Amino acid sequence: MLSICLVAHFAYGAVTGGNQGSFGGVERQTTLMAKWLAAKGHKVSLLTWSEGREEDEVIAGINVIKICRQDSGLPGIRFFHPRWTGLNAAMKRADAELYYQNCGEYVTGQVALWCKLNNKKFLYSLASDADADPDFPVMHTFRERLLYKYGLLHADKVITQTKKQMNLLKNAFNLDSTVLPMPCIGPEQSEYTPLEFPADKPTILWAARFHECKRLELFLEAAAEIPEYNFLVAGSPSHDDAYSQGLLEKMDCLDNVSCLGMVARDDMPALYRCSTVFCCSSKYEGFPNTFLEAWSQGLPVISTFDPDDLIKEKKLGVSVTNKEELISALRSLCSNHQQWEEYSANARDYYQRNHAVNQSMELFETVFIHMLADKKEGFDEKD
Repeated sequence: MLSICLVAHFAYGAVTGGNQGSFGGVERQTTLMAKWLAAKGHKVSLLTWSEGREEDEVIAGINVIKICRQDSGLPGIRFFHPRWTGLNAAMKRADAELYYQNCGEYVTGQVALWCKLNNKKFLYSLASDADADPDFPVMHTFRERLLYKYGLLHADKVITQTKKQMNLLKNAFNLDSTVLPMPCIGPEQSEYTPLEFPADKPTILWAARFHECKRLELFLEAAAEIPEYNFLVAGSPSHDDAYSQGLLEKMDCLDNVSCLGMVARDDMPALYRCSTVFCCSSKYEGFPNTFLEAWSQGLPVISTFDPDDLIKEKKLGVSVTNKEELISALRSLCSNHQQWEEYSANARDYYQRNHAVNQSMELFETVFIHMLADKKEGFDEKD
């Protein structure tokens, strides 16, 4: 039996199954991993901000350990206390043999340092290409970059989502890593029904947070050029900023665009199934969870980001680079019944072979077991 602790500050909403709080693909995947491991009989802890009940609690066989309230403490001091001290105390209460954290942030360094001081194994998993960029473009403070780099370089093992990330780490940091497909919940084959090519207007779906790197404006520019298609936007501003307000105003001016706001997790499968294409307009990503969710339903993807050229090489949709190519790909795929059905079948098959929960999690479980076996062998050699 494994003893493993997963650190995901924002995962409380995901593990409780609700839609409150702020959590995304990383939190959903980490929670999925925790539930799968617990169901297999392993001892699993999940560290989160203190939400709901203040005390630790057990949910779906997972020991959910609270760090502290996110808003607790005094400005300027709370970074150290109670946030860092609370994390250390929570990791100690977990008393695991192996600690896992996903997504590049200062927490990566905090977890790595505690594990080093307490002779515990640490497995770090990249969530984005930016996590492998030596300039750390999404980390805005020296403290954040310093701690993240420490964690990256002192992890006992590093997991990447793509070969591109693996090569970036090797070239920038001379760091070895292992590529593993992330798990994603999707319909079992016994309950799966192939999607049908639209008999009426095609529906194009976009789902993400409103952020400059997601480039929703590119999607809206395409919508303005194809008024005969329906365009759906699932997501809402994380802050009341000028960029988000500009996007909302632009959507109000487009009759063929519907802004759905934040869509509940349980409602997303139906949204994928009523769409013709899923669209991504991001500058950069890691391996979007939305791709996996779309492919699990057999929904082709048209994207400006193509992880390891999978979309292009495995014909899971269409890879594009600019607005003109995006518009051309939408018109072409949504008017070609045979090609759409081919891409839809490919998408479902790729998901089943690589990202269905059991297929993916069995690989992770093997990595966890080998890491702890290496630790035990190290102790035996010392003895």
